[in-house]
Amino acid sequence: MENASKALLMAAGVLIAVLILSLAVYLFMSFGAESAEFHKQMENDRLNQFNSQFTTYEGKEGITIYDVMTAVNLARDNNSYYDLTTASNSNYYVTVNFIKPGISGSNMEKKTDEQLQEILQQENLNSEVEDDGETAQRLPEYTCSTQLNPVTGRVNVVTFRPK
Repeated sequence: MENASKALLMAAGVLIAVLILSLAVYLFMSFGAESAEFHKQMENDRLNQFNSQFTTYEGKEGITIYDVMTAVNLARDNNSYYDLTTASNSNYYVTVNFIKPGISGSNMEKKTDEQLQEILQQENLNSEVEDDGETAQRLPEYTCSTQLNPVTGRVNVVTFRPK
């Protein structure tokens, strides 16, 4: 009888150990899934934050050459961060196009600071004078469109056109 009692205690101990191990595995898997979901949410937040730097210009009224230059600098910073030189070698490269007759504006992010300064001065010279006799000047306005990379979901082309 004494052996049977010890055998029952051993069996109970084994069952309790299996129960504790099962609980530990369940908690590990559950916390792993929560961690993966949290990581995925953080990645989506970073993607939305990156895209919003460029998509804020879509549908915005009063986009000027200064907004275009801001987008160019954001694209340059992104491309520099990932050490990218052309769009063909990465899904993370951002291209900024400035479509306006008389100005060569494709791949603005590749232009030198001097070339960008020249475009900026040219746009300032093209500012309009009001007809009511005042000497107030208005910079030309533009519209913006963006294109997302189908692989990464990140903005990879930003295009500005005259309004």
